Formats: sequence, C-alpha cells, structure tokens
Amino acid sequence: AAFTHTSIGLRDALLAVAIPFIEVHLSNVFSREDFRQRSFFSDIAVGTISGFGVASYELALLAAKHHLT
Repeated sequence: AAFTHTSIGLRDALLAVAIPFIEVHLSNVFSREDFRQRSFFSDIAVGTISGFGVASYELALLAAKHHLT
C-alpha cells in the first residue's frame, strides 16, 4: 500500500501487463495525511477498498470474484 503514493514505476508496470487489479488499504486513507490520499493506481484499478482492516482483503476477493464472473 505504501507504493500507491510513491511509485510511478510500479504504475507503469501495472499498465504494461494490463492485468485487472483491486487497490486495497487496511486503513481509511482519506482519514490520514494528505500525501496518503493521492494514489498513482486508483484510476487504473478495477476498484479500491479501504478502511475495513483485515476484512478489506476478504472484500477485495469477493469483488474480484464478482468482476471475473
């Protein structure tokens, strides 16, 4: 998650492979520092999930299943 607001190189790699992905954050990034609220990935992700703690991963898996079917 820390790479979402720092890594343009990782964004370029995600664009190059063109594989759908979901951006997941355990914490609510919008309740944190301003720099954490900017993501290089959100606009190219299928969707984003944040703020639900460990349940964020389960929600992302459910969303991925829905997206793929």
